[in-house]
Amino acid sequence: MSWGYPHVRSGPYGPERVHLTIHQGVVGLDILFDEDQLLQLVTNLYVLTGLTANILDPKGRDIHLFEDHPPFCRAINSLPEGHQRCVNCDMWKVRNYTSDKGFQFYRCHAGICEAVMPLYDKKNPLAYLIFGCYLDSSPMEEQWERTRPRLGWYPGGPDQLKSAFFQFRQYSDQELRAYAETLEALSAYIQLKGMIRATEQTDLQKLELYLDQHYMEKLSLASISKEMHIGRTKLCTLAKELSGGRTLSYLIAQRRINAAKRLLVQSSLPISAVAEAVGISDYNYFSKVFRSITGTTPSAFRKQFRG
Repeated sequence: MSWGYPHVRSGPYGPERVHLTIHQGVVGLDILFDEDQLLQLVTNLYVLTGLTANILDPKGRDIHLFEDHPPFCRAINSLPEGHQRCVNCDMWKVRNYTSDKGFQFYRCHAGICEAVMPLYDKKNPLAYLIFGCYLDSSPMEEQWERTRPRLGWYPGGPDQLKSAFFQFRQYSDQELRAYAETLEALSAYIQLKGMIRATEQTDLQKLELYLDQHYMEKLSLASISKEMHIGRTKLCTLAKELSGGRTLSYLIAQRRINAAKRLLVQSSLPISAVAEAVGISDYNYFSKVFRSITGTTPSAFRKQFRG
């Protein structure tokens, strides 16, 4: 979840604003998000209520409308382990949605209140609408004592986060019900305006999705052919079309290096750990591939964009 006034995000290459981004999550479908309209909608909601809303794709992955976090969440997300816990929590809340309809309320892995609701296209959830981060109206000290045991992993101990925890805003049950009902009504508006919609995937899009989701694994022409139920010859043809005449191996390497660039800019992981995270266990080979695709070394790239 985000904190503060929602705004256009910035990437390592400067301001970034995507008017229509494709996130593929439902099997055989492309999920299209009109980020301009969604950003305007949730910004207006924040101005009126002080609560932030966000969108997750069908797998529970944040589509990154915002970049801000409250101080508590910012401290957790600044650590690789903390960030991964947040990512896993988002995926968990989507897998464990059990309500018949409307919002399901819960506390995240760090003890903060949130709520989630699916947005459907027929029987398939196209996305999940989520709001938070907040605390309920029970005494703050009691909520902290329930949260504290969840933070034993945090370097220096849970009490390092206590002051940030007490900066969260509390909401009454009546306020939360009113906000949830408003968002449920707005879900029909989101559908009416086509802010989130689905289209059928082509084989080319299916290959692109598969590589996006599995680039960090051990991949080969044979394994991808088996998993996607597409012949090897056709796979090679698709790879050439997708890459402008290059090979499937190049496509895999390209995705790994793109992911590595994000990690080098956004995290403080050692370069060897970055290589492992994107599916390349050999540090020297990683450096060689990185340079062949980017024209520079991993360390030089990090220094260029982080100073």
